[in-house]
Amino acid sequence: MEYPEKSLRVLHLEEPGLEFGFKQVTAHPKDGLHLYGPYKRPKRTREIRLGVIGTNKGLDHFRTWANAIRGVVSVPEPGPREKKDRLHLATFPGLEEALSITFNDDATTFHSISESELEQATLIINHHEAVSKTASLYANVAISHLANDERTVDVWLLVVPEIVYERCRPLSKRTGLTLVPGGFKKKQKARVSMPLFGDSLDEPGEHVFDDTPDFHRHIKASFLGIAPTQVLRETTLAPEAFLNTKGYPVRKTQDRATKAWNVATGLYYKTQADPPWRLANIREGVCYIGLVFKDLPNDKNKHACCAAQMFLREGDGVVFRGANGPWKTNDYEHHLTRSEASNLIKQVLDAYREEHGTPKELFIHGRTKFNDEEWAAFENAVPAETNIVGVRITTGKGENKLFRDGDYPVLRGTALIQDERNALLWSTGYIPQLDTYIGPETPNPLSITILRSKANRMPKIEDVLEDILGLTKINYNSCNFNDGLPVTVRFANMVGDILTMGSAKSVKKQPFKFYV
Repeated sequence: MEYPEKSLRVLHLEEPGLEFGFKQVTAHPKDGLHLYGPYKRPKRTREIRLGVIGTNKGLDHFRTWANAIRGVVSVPEPGPREKKDRLHLATFPGLEEALSITFNDDATTFHSISESELEQATLIINHHEAVSKTASLYANVAISHLANDERTVDVWLLVVPEIVYERCRPLSKRTGLTLVPGGFKKKQKARVSMPLFGDSLDEPGEHVFDDTPDFHRHIKASFLGIAPTQVLRETTLAPEAFLNTKGYPVRKTQDRATKAWNVATGLYYKTQADPPWRLANIREGVCYIGLVFKDLPNDKNKHACCAAQMFLREGDGVVFRGANGPWKTNDYEHHLTRSEASNLIKQVLDAYREEHGTPKELFIHGRTKFNDEEWAAFENAVPAETNIVGVRITTGKGENKLFRDGDYPVLRGTALIQDERNALLWSTGYIPQLDTYIGPETPNPLSITILRSKANRMPKIEDVLEDILGLTKINYNSCNFNDGLPVTVRFANMVGDILTMGSAKSVKKQPFKFYV
């Protein structure tokens, strides 16, 4: 790409700091948790209450793995082609030592699912029905527990065998398997069309066609009204138990220490009121919103679902569901009507005011532009003292590259300022603290554009870039140094996918931790 301006400014933004226990700040979550603990570190270790569902074998794998993460989980020795010092890896010091939480086997509820029943469910000839039946085997256990057992569960851990992963995804082939009959024919993918009766008559069980045949989405949608969940594959917990004919694990996974860091951080986030860390230097009174649009599967009116994800500097996230409607305006864009745009922003503002008062700035992050009607509704919905700013964040396909001397690519945090509204931001790249670049190829930058702002109260492009770089560090479902995308955009598709499921229709407002 050739720019008309020949002297473009290139900046390097400082790595955002994260705050941990004792108000200590460091850039890497693993360093912060190991040295200082979570940012609202309790005086005493807290016991979390787990509910675990799986086959008998899966439950055994979980017990072994759970016992291991109570102690130190070391990084494996480097291979012959690896560097001696791998700073991106870190030994896990133990659940209690890192996160000040623990769990007791006697207080954990274990529920076994019949392996043969699970096998039969995944083989039902109609794929929608097979996935729905498989997910129900797990969800019904939690529903029954909720109704009949007084023991509270903070988070449900669903241990799944590989047959669930392989057969219960949207494009699963199930080639060569002996399928079994169910209630529907193999090729049916939607409710039966009965024009004489309209919506008043459906075949029994046809609700399975309101959902995409995806086990993970089914589970997240089914548990929105129950508790947060964590789906764990048996091959993740015990890769050594699943070997191919040559004696190697059938599936390559992360090293055990990294898995321990990631799952333990997710358990803390999903069971505690406050996240394990927060951004240290985000401006006060700032609120970030990620807009989500997703087409409803098999909807005869071609309607789409809309939602807003709100994130604060503390890292708290809340998902608000808007109305379904004809929001899709072409193959790539969705736009809200004036009334629905106003309703959605008012939901966000009401939630923000409950604990934080009136925001000074409200940033809406998305991948598309806003039309005049919906932007006017956004502006009118916020109070006079709040500036509302629309920012488009897109990922490139290799149109822009920066190169530097040496073995590693451009530094993470490098920004090329095109003008006061547009910039390129390398949110991935070489990280000096880790002495490596974690990525497959020369990194592509994010393209950032400030689309609109209230009464042209345009923020500085540098401030917008710093905020976005910070938001790449608050994915609490793992313990990585950073993500490539800000959290406002990173999970938009996944949240939208879950909200379009039939079982999620009645959900209006829910903490973000239920979706990841």
